[in-house]
Amino acid sequence: MQTENIISSQPFLELREICKAFVSRKLFGATKTVIAAEDVSFRIDRGEAVALVGESGSGKSTVARLLLRLDRPDAGKILLDGEDVLSSEPRRASLDYRGRVQMVFQDPFGSLNPVHSVAHHLLRPILRHRRSNSSDARAHAIELLETVGLEPAADFIDRHPYELSGGQRQRVAIARALAVEPDLLVADEPTSMLDVSIRVDILNLLARLKSERRLAILLITHDLASARYLADRVLVLFRGRVVESGPSEAVVRSPIHPYTRALLSSISSVDPGAAVPPVVRAADVDETNGCPFAHRCPEVLDICHEADPEPRAVENRQVRCHLYADVSGTTGV
Repeated sequence: MQTENIISSQPFLELREICKAFVSRKLFGATKTVIAAEDVSFRIDRGEAVALVGESGSGKSTVARLLLRLDRPDAGKILLDGEDVLSSEPRRASLDYRGRVQMVFQDPFGSLNPVHSVAHHLLRPILRHRRSNSSDARAHAIELLETVGLEPAADFIDRHPYELSGGQRQRVAIARALAVEPDLLVADEPTSMLDVSIRVDILNLLARLKSERRLAILLITHDLASARYLADRVLVLFRGRVVESGPSEAVVRSPIHPYTRALLSSISSVDPGAAVPPVVRAADVDETNGCPFAHRCPEVLDICHEADPEPRAVENRQVRCHLYADVSGTTGV
């Protein structure tokens, strides 16, 4: 589903060296610092989809919350059209920022208030962000339902969420996000709670919006197959670090980092004939100085326990791994 995308000199949105750590405190025990994001950097252009992929706890949702400005990073910059929004705006995101960056949540059952009708969910953002006046708002809401494939829209506009299927609710959630005419849509596992038969329909809807509206999309997912289907580029996260990034087709067809290969080993439909080395399961140890993946890596080297690898260019992507040569052409081992 990838489309050609010309990378401009100044991206629409860019994250630079974003860091975030949380401190876990026990009542009668030592505190523990959990690194949720460490030097995370990437860009998204208009009309482009980027996927953040990783297992639970890898930091995907934290990065999304930082981008949405629901949390504030400990360090780094968030640039919107070249302007650092963290320094130019107050601690809470401005109405303008919320109008440009919107979210589609994972749970279509919990993200809509069952007490209110579909019309209520759409009219509130339309009027709050002044996308239509009160006399035209309902017609605007009906157009949004038609855009996301709920037709005839007049039959859905006055229903309540409990009268809709999971797929229909998620379409309403997408329509609500589109109501403010955003530039970027953050989709957090948008298909994981839906029936398999309709997951592709939702991905096709997002792909169409990306193409027709030049909508930028950040897809949060644990599923590399979904990332390959929708995204132009993939960033693989492990413990808050981007361990591999590059064109989605290249990352999925020929993964380089051992962790990326491990993720692919759980997807039987990607390449059934491919031999993927198993991941070594071990206790969740703290690799303070070395690579965080060393204790689970089947190809671990001595240096992996001593130094955390820096990002290096390998083929057409960036990889953090001692197994491969760095940019200068010397090996990291």
